[in-house]
Amino acid sequence: MSSQFDAARSKAREVLGMSVVGALSAKGYDAVFAATKEDALSAVMHLIPDGASVGVPGTVTIREIGAMEALAARGCKVYQHWLPNLTPEARKQAWLDEFNAEYFLTSANAVTRDGRIVNVDGNGNRVSAMAWSPGTLIFVIGINKVAANLDEAVSRMREASPPNAIRLGLSTPCAQTGYCVNCSSPARICRALLILEAPTTGRKTHVIMVGEELGY
Repeated sequence: MSSQFDAARSKAREVLGMSVVGALSAKGYDAVFAATKEDALSAVMHLIPDGASVGVPGTVTIREIGAMEALAARGCKVYQHWLPNLTPEARKQAWLDEFNAEYFLTSANAVTRDGRIVNVDGNGNRVSAMAWSPGTLIFVIGINKVAANLDEAVSRMREASPPNAIRLGLSTPCAQTGYCVNCSSPARICRALLILEAPTTGRKTHVIMVGEELGY
C-alpha cells in the first residue's frame, strides 16, 4: 500500500513541476522537468561543455545533486567562494570570478506557480549575478521551493534563513528561534531581494525543476 501512496506523491510532484515548467516557458525561460536529482545532474551536464568556466555561489542544491564533482571530472574551471580558509580578498575575487564565468549555476529560494523566481542575498553577489552576469544562467530548483503566489514565495524565502544562518555559524535571531523575525542584526543574511518576473533582456536562462526536495 505504501508504494501506491509513494507513486501518487511522485505523480503529484511531476504534475506540479510540469505546471511550473509551463509557466516558466511562457515567460521565456528554457525550462524542463527532471524527476530526480540524478536526472537534474544529467540535465545540467548536458548544458555545460567540457572545460567551461562555471560560477557556483552559495547553494546547497547544486552541491546536493553532485554537480561540483561532476564538473571537476569534466575539466571545468569551477569558481566558488565556499572554499574553506579563503582570505577576505580571495573571497571577493571568487565572487567576481563566479559572476564572470561562462555559466552561472545556482538554485532559488522560491518559484511561484506562475513562474516568478524569488531570491534573497546577504552580500548581493548571488542576486546580482542572477540579474546581470554575462554568462548563461542555470537554475536547479527542487519541488519544495514552489509557492502559490509572491507573498508565499517571500515567506518561503524567509524559511531558508534559519538553516543557512546555522550552517554559517551566525548569531542571528533566526538561528536562535528557528524562524525569521525580520531582524536588524549586523549578521543579518536577508538584505537584497530579487524577483525575476522573466529572464533579463538578452539573457539565456535555463530552469531545471526537480521532482524531489532539494536545498533549504
